Amino acid sequence: MVRAAGAFVEESPLGLTWTVREPISRTSHALVDAGRVWLIDPTWEPSVFERVAAFGEPAAVIQLLDRHNRDCATIAARLGVPHLSVPASLPDTPFHVIPVVDIRFWREVALWWPAHRTLVVAEAVGTARTYAPGPAGAGVSIGLRLWPPRALAACEPDHLLVGHGPALHRPQAAVALREAMARSRRDLPRALSELLKMLPGTIGDRG
Repeated sequence: MVRAAGAFVEESPLGLTWTVREPISRTSHALVDAGRVWLIDPTWEPSVFERVAAFGEPAAVIQLLDRHNRDCATIAARLGVPHLSVPASLPDTPFHVIPVVDIRFWREVALWWPAHRTLVVAEAVGTARTYAPGPAGAGVSIGLRLWPPRALAACEPDHLLVGHGPALHRPQAAVALREAMARSRRDLPRALSELLKMLPGTIGDRG
């Protein structure tokens, strides 16, 4: 299990978002619908899970990126719920699955929650400093800067939840996503610069 010194926690009508305070911030979500709770790319934080328990019955742990192992399997086993890794579909849930990347070393899907116009993205888009976010607050992952994930471009989210960095909400969320796509190639030098600044402190991080 990951033992972090602490986390920044945001509670909203969607559920709970928490970010572990590390050189490359790792953000997880507990999304609540009709008394059921879905845990998205979670890291273990005891104080956070005390709050998550109050939201309802855990339904599943959903891992959106193949290498985002984090504490997904351990938490699923602890809670006695399925661990769904890069699912192709999610029947009996409020989410639609959006394929984002499917190559040998990178398999990623995103979630669209239409009832709340919420987009959940693990890695392809982020808001942390290492993503060199544009003025609106989001950026494309350095590995996708030349080929931004157009599958996400059709979304106009009121809420953008990411795997690295704070959540963005209406009206900022949709603007930030559009800007991230539009500036993806143009901002590549700045993104590389930000990543290089962070590299000495990120060795050993798990994504």
